[in-house]
Amino acid sequence: MNTRQLGKTRLQVSELVFGGGWVGGILIHQDDEVKRAALRRAIDAGINWIDTAGDYGQGQSEIALGWLLSEIDTSERPHVSTKIRLDLESDETAASQIRRGIERSLDRLRLDKVSLFQLHNPVEPRATGQHVGVDDVIGDGGIADLLDGLRKEGLTDHIGFTALGDPASCIRVVESGKVDTAQVYYNMLNPTAGLSEPLDGLVAQDFTGLMAACRRHEVGIMNIRVFAAGVLATDIRHGREVAITPENRDLEAESKRARSAIAAAGDSGESRAETAIRFSLANEDISCVVVGLAELEHLELAIKAAEAGPLSATKLSSLRDLWRRNFDL
Repeated sequence: MNTRQLGKTRLQVSELVFGGGWVGGILIHQDDEVKRAALRRAIDAGINWIDTAGDYGQGQSEIALGWLLSEIDTSERPHVSTKIRLDLESDETAASQIRRGIERSLDRLRLDKVSLFQLHNPVEPRATGQHVGVDDVIGDGGIADLLDGLRKEGLTDHIGFTALGDPASCIRVVESGKVDTAQVYYNMLNPTAGLSEPLDGLVAQDFTGLMAACRRHEVGIMNIRVFAAGVLATDIRHGREVAITPENRDLEAESKRARSAIAAAGDSGESRAETAIRFSLANEDISCVVVGLAELEHLELAIKAAEAGPLSATKLSSLRDLWRRNFDL
């Protein structure tokens, strides 16, 4: 499998990352033999990174990885990234939550440290609900500095954040120079993070300029939600389609957009999931694509997509025309 550099970390990471999240859920909802087979197949295919979080399945994803990784020789073990979602309504300080979060994650993972520890809360101009304020992240002594303290202790090699919430605030975090990576929402239904200027006609939360900011500041881009919570990959709904941008909340409209996008860029010889992955691989700013899996077949399709390589310029042009028409909705 091809590798790409993860920003300023200088790590060479596989184009595909094994996603341990709730939406795909292979590490949470499948039996142990399927979990074991999936991880073994991923490693054999050249996937060298697993992404999880402490709140995926209330810790079940990390627990599964803990015993799975213990069965694998240390020379073969992939990098592991995990995340902390702060409870902003708690009386516990952010420093205490972060400390407790990484200690519990490392205990569940049976590791002394992780390659990457990330803030999982969306970022806004000011703290609201469970969204953190941007100045609380990048200000002196803020969340980014607290995460950096864990790095100095040797509990994580690198730190990052999930670039959701207010796009301008996310760009400010990137420009602060305090993070090594950003998890960026980018797919065939919302490609705005990869645009240098807004695209007339497209109705979607506008992350324009986010990837460009990451490129300027050598922040490694981990592409998340490549399947838009599964809507791009299939018309079958599993009940775990969690909205993370405003347009996601209308599942019927999202499904219509997905069918139009696949019609514009798909190939009769490949699955919808393969087309979606190959779309992301066509963006050279992306370091890796985090792929959520529900079953072994999904992993095989992802590997097949990586082997096929990026979508052609012709397919990308067809998609751009479709975006300008707002998916003909």
